[in-house]
Amino acid sequence: MSLAAPPQDPHAPRFRVRPPANWMNDPNGPFRWRGRHHLFYQHNPDAPVHANVHWGHASSSDLVHWEHHPIALAPTPGGPDEAGCWSGCVVDDAGVPTAVYTGVDRDHTGLGTICLARAADPDDETLIEWTPLPTPVVTGPPDGLDVVMFRDPFVFRHDGRRLALVGAGHADGTPSVLLYDCDDLTDWRFAGVLLDGRDPAASAAFGDRATGWECPQLYATKGCEWVLVVSLWDGHPWTTAYLTGRLDTDLRFTARTGGRLDHGRDFYAPAVLQEPDRALMWGWSWEAREQGEHDWAGVLTAPRVVDVHPDGALRVAPAPELHRLHAAEPFVTAPGRATLPAAYDLTVSARGHATVTLLRSASGAELTVSLDPGEGTVTLDRGGWPRKEAGTAEPIIVQVPPDEELTVRVLVDGSLYELFVGDRATVTERVYHRADDVRELNVTPGAAVTGWALVPPTRG
Repeated sequence: MSLAAPPQDPHAPRFRVRPPANWMNDPNGPFRWRGRHHLFYQHNPDAPVHANVHWGHASSSDLVHWEHHPIALAPTPGGPDEAGCWSGCVVDDAGVPTAVYTGVDRDHTGLGTICLARAADPDDETLIEWTPLPTPVVTGPPDGLDVVMFRDPFVFRHDGRRLALVGAGHADGTPSVLLYDCDDLTDWRFAGVLLDGRDPAASAAFGDRATGWECPQLYATKGCEWVLVVSLWDGHPWTTAYLTGRLDTDLRFTARTGGRLDHGRDFYAPAVLQEPDRALMWGWSWEAREQGEHDWAGVLTAPRVVDVHPDGALRVAPAPELHRLHAAEPFVTAPGRATLPAAYDLTVSARGHATVTLLRSASGAELTVSLDPGEGTVTLDRGGWPRKEAGTAEPIIVQVPPDEELTVRVLVDGSLYELFVGDRATVTERVYHRADDVRELNVTPGAAVTGWALVPPTRG
């Protein structure tokens, strides 16, 4: 089944990965196997609410044609994952794709275990059958650290070794990332705390609000810089952040700089796939409206290519494969007015102050993106479309280095809005238009603009 099937709910994205119905949250285990990209995700197959966590599964040969597959991982009655198959990763273990995930049993006290599941047939490019191991490889956090949050394993390689990160939070409110040796995936050895919230660079980049760091991801860039990504938990999912730096042979992570990974309010739990020539990232975008009124909830973002600028800041851009979703001709190539489709890819560049209007309400409110190259700011103002949370309608202002020209790329798919400010910052927001809203593009003079409707891709 194609993910571009017309949705019944006009707010449902058509071109991003999501199950046909019911709940989804964290992307898990992005993995490339025999020419196909595989994406797994936390999924409740029975209802659009966060419960009964399984691993859903979709795959693609080109990052635009996504096909649904049967449930990959399901809770095992009486097993270590009886209360849910939670976040993790997928790795190639001597030719066998292996899921490394958080299992929660019925007697848990908030602490997960680390479980494994093997692909039943490694020669099958669809990887639709998985066999869980009956016992966890890690039964809980290491002794002596007073850990009260323990979950989300991420396996990576460094200097010929296979290592793993686990997200943690401590009883005193300090978040951390724990490090394990796991050359043998069935034999994990605790190797220390990679980083915690007392680190000055982490404190400066992340602040002190989080009490736990979820979904840690660590990958190397082409320039040999390392990027650590964490999701900040303060009792609830809050936001995401990153650090760039150096991973030494003694497994010390020395941070260089860092900051917010995404400046919007609807992006969390990103997962990274390190390919030979690039790193791809997907994030979960939750619903910013009341749950239970619709038969679906949650969507994954467009795939993003992530790297590092010479100054240490994160470099991020939409995966180039997304151009395959473009219609044959652009619907707009000059400033002015144009009707916007429900899904589009819009690029605006300006050398002076410019404002782009994307949505207009019957009362005259406008959803705008303002560019100021001289100040290096981009402002998203969606105040006419308030969120369910009180006090969160204020504009989002993103700061990047000032330049002679500033470019913003806007990807919209139903209610999912993704802004790419140059290649230095992203903003992910959910905006639910009303029946009498008008999708109309209006760009002030002096800006260059090109917009493409998104259409179901054709093979070939």
